[in-house]
Amino acid sequence: MHRKAAVIVAPMTRDGKLLLIRQERIPIRDCIWEMPAGQIDTPAPQLRAAGNPEAERAEIERVALRELREETGYELAPGGELIALGHYFSSPGFTDEFGYLFLARPVEHTVQGDDQEESESIIDCRAFSIEEIRTMIAQNQIRDANTLGICARLVARGFIAFNPR
Repeated sequence: MHRKAAVIVAPMTRDGKLLLIRQERIPIRDCIWEMPAGQIDTPAPQLRAAGNPEAERAEIERVALRELREETGYELAPGGELIALGHYFSSPGFTDEFGYLFLARPVEHTVQGDDQEESESIIDCRAFSIEEIRTMIAQNQIRDANTLGICARLVARGFIAFNPR
């Protein structure tokens, strides 16, 4: 199955907390905590066909920042950075979809607030400490592949540490 590429953003506040959104997901009939994410409208082959890697990267980063703002009401603070963490395949036995992973730090509230699309059912956005996120993963409160994948990448790259109990 062919799917558009996606972006997944780990928004980090100045005090080192990560923002999660709580979103209603109809296919699983549940509301779950997850990182902000969204699809890239321009297909990857079309971006690559232009032969301009900088333009491709800029478009992917633009979508990541848009999703951050739309879903959380936060944006990069002045002097903040959007750090590319690579990409992963969401379900390679079923689809060619992959997600670009980003760390956005530090983030702050936008003046305008969020700008959710009508099709989204985001019911909450909160900042969690790294320890709270570790506990949520251990207790199966965080269950989506995007969030689990980006947390693993953040740990592997040394941006966060899950302290054992």
